[in-house]
Amino acid sequence: MSNMIFAGEKPNQGGKAAILIHGRGASAESILSLQSYLNLDEYALVAPQASNHTWYPFSFMAPDESNQPKLEESLSKIQDAFGYLTQAGVSPSDILILGFSQGACLSLEFAAKNAQKFAGVVAFTGGLIGEKLNPSKYSGDFQGTTILISGSKQDMHVPLSRMQESADLLTRMGADVTLASFHDSMHTIRQEEVDWVNKNLLG
Repeated sequence: MSNMIFAGEKPNQGGKAAILIHGRGASAESILSLQSYLNLDEYALVAPQASNHTWYPFSFMAPDESNQPKLEESLSKIQDAFGYLTQAGVSPSDILILGFSQGACLSLEFAAKNAQKFAGVVAFTGGLIGEKLNPSKYSGDFQGTTILISGSKQDMHVPLSRMQESADLLTRMGADVTLASFHDSMHTIRQEEVDWVNKNLLG
């Protein structure tokens, strides 16, 4: 577990937990700073750390082979975090998966490959990964899991069209998806996004 940082409560049966996934060039410590803004006081927190601070080398919409094997290694780190929590007794339906930028893409990709009832999935500026979306990669039923996909309408890294495609695919897999797009061009986490998560997922 050396590639993870733990914070908050101890994971246990009946407890709540969140997996927080940082963006490119950032760190597990940096994503954990969201504790100051999100209502996570009662949560066990796990923040995986990407090797060299990058989950995969190229754009999340690059040809699929170009991001391998790093992408699969990164997904396995998220699986390790998820397994750590479930083995400690936390139900998947009490686990929130949240990421920003590269971490947002990874959060959606992991959730879609393992679709089930989660406490929620939050993608602050992200979409499902791949040059083109391939529904056959994904399986399971989200059973009404609330998912937020949010970001700028003109983000230079994450096109609104991919956010919309991702929302549509996840909806077909049984998720309750909210797509929130903003007129600014900032690649950041906005107060409105934080407020939405606090109200709809952590309230």
